[in-house]
Amino acid sequence: MTAATGADEAPTPPTSWTVRTRTRISRIVPQGQALPDRQPAYMSSWIYVFGVLTIAALLVVIATGVLLAIGGVAWWHVSPAGHFVNSLHLWSVELFFAFMVIHLWGKFWMAAWRGNRALTWMTGVLAFLGSIGTAFTGYLSQSNFDSQWISTQAKDGLNAVGVGAYFNVLNPGQMLVWHVTLLPLLIGLIVAIHLVLVRRHGIVPPLEAEAADANLADEGGAR
Repeated sequence: MTAATGADEAPTPPTSWTVRTRTRISRIVPQGQALPDRQPAYMSSWIYVFGVLTIAALLVVIATGVLLAIGGVAWWHVSPAGHFVNSLHLWSVELFFAFMVIHLWGKFWMAAWRGNRALTWMTGVLAFLGSIGTAFTGYLSQSNFDSQWISTQAKDGLNAVGVGAYFNVLNPGQMLVWHVTLLPLLIGLIVAIHLVLVRRHGIVPPLEAEAADANLADEGGAR
């Protein structure tokens, strides 16, 4: 009898959960693009870093926000550890917005909607707008004088546009639910869709790189 070789081995049955998972991923993201180990040379530019920095800051925001929700109001107002976590939460939000604004404007001037990436661009803009609402409700949930001042100053403007009955900034319980549940779930969903679209359509190349590729294609056709 001869020993079985790799070529003689039976293929993995389609009932395997790993095969099904890989098949589903390949339908959403091209093969090898879910977690790529190679990127184009133009990815060495710093402008491509701020998207990842935004995600990193968002993870810190979520982690510290969970700790604050577990500790409660008294913990982050009285306890030194609570003060520290609250500060981490605040400054991670500040960094999140700084990185996101740089990322947003950088991609705007790079015309990041090129190459069927319009939906990728729009989901990024929606994530930015939703983050503003999340940060606003976060300020209203501080349970201190600042939150009271912000809520009383904001109520007239919101009532003037007709949303005060549904989005009552003077109701701290409602604002807390918006901040810790509804808006974070919405932001998380939009960011997940944004990342899938980035992996599906690839990173947008610089305008000069695209022009150089077009010139090479024209020269090759002329020959």
